[in-house]
Amino acid sequence: MKTELSSRRHIALVMEKISVLLLMITVIAFVTGLRQYGRLMVEHPSSTLKDAESTNLDGVKVSGPNRKLLLSHEAAKVQPNRIWGDKCSKSDIIINQGPTSPLPSGIPMYMVEIVNMCTTGCDISNIHLSCGWFSSARLINPRLFKRLDYDDCLVNNGKPLVNGHTISFQYANTFPYPLSISSVMC
Repeated sequence: MKTELSSRRHIALVMEKISVLLLMITVIAFVTGLRQYGRLMVEHPSSTLKDAESTNLDGVKVSGPNRKLLLSHEAAKVQPNRIWGDKCSKSDIIINQGPTSPLPSGIPMYMVEIVNMCTTGCDISNIHLSCGWFSSARLINPRLFKRLDYDDCLVNNGKPLVNGHTISFQYANTFPYPLSISSVMC
C-alpha cells in the first residue's frame, strides 16, 4: 500500500515538473516570436492618416483620429517600376498590419490597412493578395476582404480603391498572416 502511494506521488511530481517545463518553453517561444515579429515592423514616416474612415459590419462609416501604421522593411524599400505609360503598379498598394488588443477569449487580433498610394492619382481595382490559408476567428465583412482560394484573397469585392483611400479590417488568429499584393488592375 505504501509503495503504491509513493509511486503515485512520484508520478504526480514528475507530471508536475513536465507541465512546468512545457509552460516555460511555451512562454519563451511566445516572447521570442513577439520580439522577432516586432523587429520586422517599423514606423513609416508618412503613415499617419488624418480622418481615416472604415466601415463596420453594419455598413456604418467609422472615422478615427490619426493612426500610426506599420510597414515592413521589405515594403519600405520597394520602389514603383513603371514602364512609360503605365498608370499604376502593385507597389502603389501599401499593406500595413499590426497587433491590436486580443479578443476576450485571448485570441490575438491584428489590424490590417490597405492603402492606395498611387502617385499618378489612379484608382486601382481587382486587388488580389497572397494570403495563404487566411482565416479569422472574428467575422470580416466579405465586401471588404475575403479569401477566394488558397493564397488568393480579394479586396473591396474587386471594386476600385480610390486614390488616397484606405480599407481596414481586423482579424483574429493565433498568428499574423503575411499579406502581399499578387495582382492589381489599373
